[in-house]
Amino acid sequence: MPMSDTSDAAPQPQQPTGPSLRVMNQYIKDLSFENPGARVNEQPNVDLGIDVQAIPQNQSEGVYEVVLKMNARAGTQQTALFLVELQYAGLFQIQGASQSDMEAMLLIECPRLLFPFARSIVANLTQEGGFPALRIDPVDFTALYRQQKEQGRAAQAAGQAKPDGAQHAAPGETPENGNGQA
Repeated sequence: MPMSDTSDAAPQPQQPTGPSLRVMNQYIKDLSFENPGARVNEQPNVDLGIDVQAIPQNQSEGVYEVVLKMNARAGTQQTALFLVELQYAGLFQIQGASQSDMEAMLLIECPRLLFPFARSIVANLTQEGGFPALRIDPVDFTALYRQQKEQGRAAQAAGQAKPDGAQHAAPGETPENGNGQA
């Protein structure tokens, strides 16, 4: 049977009406591994700090740099086995989002997308440094975001500034604690 051209065009998919999130790029922004070479006879403690910052790059186009900072120290109180500092960043474009939705997307969804890559880098780095791979448990960025919002509300109610060691910097806000310490 010959096919004929009909005027019944297939319906075009509609553009999403809600907010959209696009990963434009991701990269290691800063990386440090220190291996003092000391050995300890007891089970070492691992201290982990995580910080997330959102930094506007081109607000008119909705482009933000989100930096996931991870600091890990293994050792005893007196002796460090290793120190890892990683800043893993991504450029994200968010369109069609309200301010509150944008803040949640930047400080919850974006770090959630970056985390598996940062986790892998830390595991590989510690293993290449001669230690068992440091396997960081998944992070609940929603809980961190809510905790920070609550701390911000409590600080405002007490008439104080934002607490040091903040987990998140809001979009458009320049973080005062730029040293990556959580």
